[in-house]
Amino acid sequence: MGTAELINHQFLISSHIITYGNAADPALTEAMREEIETMWNEPGGVITLDGSVFRVVFKITSFYQPGISDIDIYRNLDSRNNYFRIEEFAFGNISFVDGLGCNSGYFKLENLYKGSTTAAHEYGHTLGLDHPHDIDLKGKGVPGIMYPRGTLVDPQYQYDPAQPAGNKGGTMHPMYRRVFQQDIDKLKLHLLDFENGKAVIGEFTNVWHPDHSELETGTGN
Repeated sequence: MGTAELINHQFLISSHIITYGNAADPALTEAMREEIETMWNEPGGVITLDGSVFRVVFKITSFYQPGISDIDIYRNLDSRNNYFRIEEFAFGNISFVDGLGCNSGYFKLENLYKGSTTAAHEYGHTLGLDHPHDIDLKGKGVPGIMYPRGTLVDPQYQYDPAQPAGNKGGTMHPMYRRVFQQDIDKLKLHLLDFENGKAVIGEFTNVWHPDHSELETGTGN
């Protein structure tokens, strides 16, 4: 989720990443922020509005807030804020957000290694992007940011280039995903409704997530 503004021929999208949970810390939070901002700005995206070309620029800020409560998140009215719990254990063994065009989710620490592209991928979901329907990219080059684990790709983009496509190790390694202009296009920014110079991308879910390991062991409240 984020806010959009038109400033000096820039289409500025601002989002604020707020982390909490036992595996979150300032360094990891900053690494997530940097990955999201760097990857989404990498293609130098553009949009044409009323005959004028605007550069699409993503401004991502972040804050580690370990003591945040469910009420703090529930009461949030800032459309820039995105809340992510980070833990070593997650049901389903995956990171996720609470829908397409949302502002909350739960990340598994193991998925957030440097270069994983997980934060940038999940951020795409918060802006409303889904996984592509066709996940067979063989012969089509570098996978886009929204392709999920299990996507079939050319050997050089697999976990193990020596494995046949679809075998264990023969699917996309997430570290090879990149953001392209077509990902910017799919945001449909030209359809946003601006009011007082700003528009909202996504919707408030404002979900505070409990620690899944506590739910698993029955130690949660």
